[in-house]
Amino acid sequence: MKISQRLILSCTIIAMMLISNDLVCQTNKKNSDSDTIVKKEFKDRLTVGSYGEAVYTRNFYSDNMFRYSHASSYADAPGHGRVDIPHAVIMLGYDFGKGWTFGSEIEFEHGGTEVAIEVEAEETGEFEHEIERGGEVALEQLWIQKSFCKGFNIRMGHIIVPVGQTNNAHLPTEFFTTYRPEGELTILPCTWHETGISIWGRLGNWRYEAAVVPGLNSNMFDNSGWVHNGSASGYEFKVANNLAGAARIDNYSLKNFHWAVSGFIGNSFNNDIVSNTSENYSNVKGLVLIGTAEFDYKGHGLIVRGNFDYGHLNDAAAISSYNKNQNHQDFSPYPRSLVGEAAMAAGFEAGYDIFHPMNLYGNKLFVFGRYDYYDSYIPYSGAMDYEWTSRHIMTFGLNYYPIEQIVIKAQFSKRFLKEQYNDEPYFSIGVAYSGLFTR
Repeated sequence: MKISQRLILSCTIIAMMLISNDLVCQTNKKNSDSDTIVKKEFKDRLTVGSYGEAVYTRNFYSDNMFRYSHASSYADAPGHGRVDIPHAVIMLGYDFGKGWTFGSEIEFEHGGTEVAIEVEAEETGEFEHEIERGGEVALEQLWIQKSFCKGFNIRMGHIIVPVGQTNNAHLPTEFFTTYRPEGELTILPCTWHETGISIWGRLGNWRYEAAVVPGLNSNMFDNSGWVHNGSASGYEFKVANNLAGAARIDNYSLKNFHWAVSGFIGNSFNNDIVSNTSENYSNVKGLVLIGTAEFDYKGHGLIVRGNFDYGHLNDAAAISSYNKNQNHQDFSPYPRSLVGEAAMAAGFEAGYDIFHPMNLYGNKLFVFGRYDYYDSYIPYSGAMDYEWTSRHIMTFGLNYYPIEQIVIKAQFSKRFLKEQYNDEPYFSIGVAYSGLFTR
């Protein structure tokens, strides 16, 4: 039985079990509870919120497309500055009653559409027309949820794939850096959103979630981002020849401390509108396996977070050969790049609120440091090694919260590459917010 068939069967069985338990979950509810739900006013049913960021960055290194292949020519480059609106999101939710709710997030990335021109940093330095997802805006979430009880909920529609620390906590007030942490952001889709179905619940100090979503598309894999672009679709729909599974477990047993593990499994080859059925690729599946672990501590003015992600791609050699030799028009979204058989990312950050002992009317000033290591291309045996994909990053900065929902961030970071390349220092400052406009 194929992975996709197993996932569908498992999801159907679990859904039927949960529906059969609906009456059990509702047995102890009084009739007055239902009357209260029915009598809710519109303003109590509707949830409106938003989050967003604006950032200025000064990069003290060259962004020339040949900065890795001809590193010595750009050792004394003057650098460059840029401004950006990484994310601007509107959140809408509604409580229909009787356990049925609606949630949505409409996202504007980088201040406009999700179509961009990029310069390839390797190979020929050509300009590339990148399409991350069709349309002028990104619909990051759009789902209907049925809550049977606290321990059993079914969410159907466009959902967040619960893999990794950043996908689970992607609001700008949930991390110290001006941009989302670079390691996970590079090797995993982020924020990873797909149309599918998930089952989740909270049982004591444990929270679980399991989801069935479309598989990734190996045509979009590359050396600089591993499977990051594999969730993208340049079409008005998402191809779902292959289905995949994602799961997550969180634990809150210890005061102020939380840890979680998550994972993803699914085939990625031939998950596009064009399939290759030739004998050379008859046994290629492109199985993607991802495992992550994370933790965070919040207490006594201190916040500490850490994560580790590792992923493996079966048939990386065959997929690399296929991608490099694709014969598509110049405007196709495929990168035609080698892809590694593995990738990894690890990060650790700690910050202390120096206003904490003074209790300055809700004002907080965190001094923080962060370390990241990631490699987006761990080559298969015999493959070319792109050594610039292995990076260490040190970051130091400040987060000032005048109120809980608004933060002003400043940081200095430096990427340390292998000795034949130029290190990449940069400074950035930004303002961000997240909050609900209704209660």
